[in-house]
Amino acid sequence: MLKDSGFFMLLSRVLIGSAEHLLPIGIFVFCALFLIKYSKQKSVKFQNKLIHYVALCVSASVVTYHLVQIINGNYNFKEDLPLYLCSFLGLIIPLFTCYRKYWMFEILVFWIIAGTLQGVLTPDIEEGFPSLDYFRYWIVHLGLLLVMAYAIAIYKMRPKLSSVFKSYIFLQVYLLLMLILNYILGSNYMYLNRKPESPSVLDVLGDWPMYTLKADAILGIVFFVIYVIFKLVQKKRASV
Repeated sequence: MLKDSGFFMLLSRVLIGSAEHLLPIGIFVFCALFLIKYSKQKSVKFQNKLIHYVALCVSASVVTYHLVQIINGNYNFKEDLPLYLCSFLGLIIPLFTCYRKYWMFEILVFWIIAGTLQGVLTPDIEEGFPSLDYFRYWIVHLGLLLVMAYAIAIYKMRPKLSSVFKSYIFLQVYLLLMLILNYILGSNYMYLNRKPESPSVLDVLGDWPMYTLKADAILGIVFFVIYVIFKLVQKKRASV
């Protein structure tokens, strides 16, 4: 969003429910449906290349953003390392699209649906359109969801009950590493030390440290709910 300061137009934080929030989501839904429908008519080799290129674009957006910040001298290792879950996933997602291993899907599907979807519904973007951060944010969050939707629709991957526990355990390991890093750097990666400035679901979970414990427990429940939804959809389709 642009804010008039007299001589300059300043970029302001993206507001939930604004055009800057809803328009990218609408574009994503259209593109996702088109790509999945189009890919179903193509060879396996084409399908693999297409989603891998999408993943590379997601990863490239993360790398480009951080390189630009470093070149501009605006980089703060306490705040800007790509260690928030979505940025980290954006970096490594090409590994999944390259190897397409099921154990990777088991971990990523819950992390991406639970974590990235929350970021889509309550975006935390300091500078709106047309800032680099704005494009990076949406390319990463929506791109990750597209990769998972593609894996589900094209590769027919589905999580098992054991996948819930695997994904949750790996998440605890990641959070533990972030806690150690936050202690060393005095940082706030994964919002483990304080809440984000923008409104988020963490606002209703109380003060620190209770909101971190509650959020972690809720994530475990959300992971299980996601699995149940997959199972119910599978049963419904099997009965048709």
